[in-house]
Amino acid sequence: IISPVLSYRILTLFPNAIARKLLLMLIFILIFWVIYLASKDHTKLLFSLENHITLNQGNIFKKSSHSEAPLCPAVSPKETELRIKDIMEKLDQQIPPRPFTHVNTTTSATHSTATILNPQDTYCRGDQLDILLEVRDHLGRRKQYGGDFLRARMSSPALMAGASGKVTDFNNGTYLVSFTLFWDGQVSLSLLLIHPSEGVSALWRARNQGCDKIIFTGLFANRTSNVFTECGLTLNTNAELCQYMDDRDHEAFYCVRPQHMPCEALTHMTTRTRNISYLSKEEWSLFHRSNIGVEMMKNFTPIEVIPCNKSENIKKNCQIGMKTPFPSGYTLKNMWITAFCKQIKFNETKNINDCLERKLIYLMGDSTLHLLICLSSALKYFDHHGAGIFKTHVLLDVERHILIQWKKHGHPFVTKKLFSVKDENYIPREIDRVAGDKNTAIVITLGQHFRPFPINIFIRRAINIQKAIERLFLRSPETKVILKTENTREIHQNAEMFSDFHGYIQNLIIRDIFVDLNVGIIDAWDMTIAYCTNNAHPPDYVIQNQIGMFLNYIC
Repeated sequence: IISPVLSYRILTLFPNAIARKLLLMLIFILIFWVIYLASKDHTKLLFSLENHITLNQGNIFKKSSHSEAPLCPAVSPKETELRIKDIMEKLDQQIPPRPFTHVNTTTSATHSTATILNPQDTYCRGDQLDILLEVRDHLGRRKQYGGDFLRARMSSPALMAGASGKVTDFNNGTYLVSFTLFWDGQVSLSLLLIHPSEGVSALWRARNQGCDKIIFTGLFANRTSNVFTECGLTLNTNAELCQYMDDRDHEAFYCVRPQHMPCEALTHMTTRTRNISYLSKEEWSLFHRSNIGVEMMKNFTPIEVIPCNKSENIKKNCQIGMKTPFPSGYTLKNMWITAFCKQIKFNETKNINDCLERKLIYLMGDSTLHLLICLSSALKYFDHHGAGIFKTHVLLDVERHILIQWKKHGHPFVTKKLFSVKDENYIPREIDRVAGDKNTAIVITLGQHFRPFPINIFIRRAINIQKAIERLFLRSPETKVILKTENTREIHQNAEMFSDFHGYIQNLIIRDIFVDLNVGIIDAWDMTIAYCTNNAHPPDYVIQNQIGMFLNYIC
């Protein structure tokens, strides 16, 4: 504190009265500031302010203060963490451990028996056909538990018709397989044993055992120097790390920091599979090609379905917020027909352009959604500078004020192709940047790139997206949000990482988390089973029918 003598000497240096008053004010301000700092823990204040400033993942780069990243991504806030734990516990109950010593004790498609309940010579269109399945092992012994991953489908190839069947597991070795007879004619029934319950249990354990099945390689660029280093959702190394954090949503990604380069120098990423497995040799035997997708109803002859002059229920037009049953529809003459709402056909370019006029459409997700940018031939491609097919894509129609944008979701994104991370962001952050109005639509898909990683990573992302949608609806309730579910893919690819069982579980999670949100559903899972495509990127005729559902929701 300034002494009175010193104050007097200072004042004598300023004979002017106004100057003296100003100086006294400055002295009092200085005294007040010193007292404030002495009485408050100012470092705590500054720290709390710093923590409340949240930057998006695209522009926040923090050098790690530790040499090793945690084995699991950063812990989320208590509410989110409790939700993740609750969902995980429910899934663990549904998929209990099923150890086995020999393949002979696992489910056998050949020895299991399927029986039509209340069989008839002919059936009426619209009826439900039920089949009781009793599963047995390869020694012919009746199994006492369920958990097999089954896929039911009915089809009429001559009519280009197909639909999913619904499987109910009684958890005692018996299943009820139900088919809704949507069309008349000769109908073939199919029930595939994709994985026995013992294989399902092994896949579940292996999935949640580690994040290291995929190797991420990051490209750091600094003037004329390019350096590749290892990256990932977790890294077990003593090297200095760059942390790319989303503090609010507790999403984390790491890279080994190159010498003499800043963390901000990371520009591109590529991935490849690591030669590692958490399955035993005996467990791998369940995933040989001959043991995946085995028909359980080989000896069934086609059934005959007739019209019976049944009147059809009058359905409301398709709109956002409708609950989708399973199956949600069927294919006939290669066209998708919904079971729960009335579709408008958008066959003419003019109809599509009229629907899209003044619309802002944001597609967020993976490459299975990228194909939806082909909505109209009138749209012109805008060259959003960047390399590769996974850069941001923008299509415009200036006269009709239409904008369609596709952006890939944030890490993990699995591809051998080099892709830029500079315009990358997590979907919740992208949603937060959309103002929204009645002419804005957001389409989201999530799943394929998450299959090789522990399920808690997918659950956290889904919850964060749900929260972002809720924030969007608070500021703009009229904005339309559509979820495109994950579709099926090739059944004989690396089952440990890419099995459709992983996609099935993720679809259950998405439906559980988003159940109370006013969103539209494009059920790509149901569609691709009905079409029997088994391709990560379904053919154009499937994509066109997904576009048709999208247009019904927004127009």
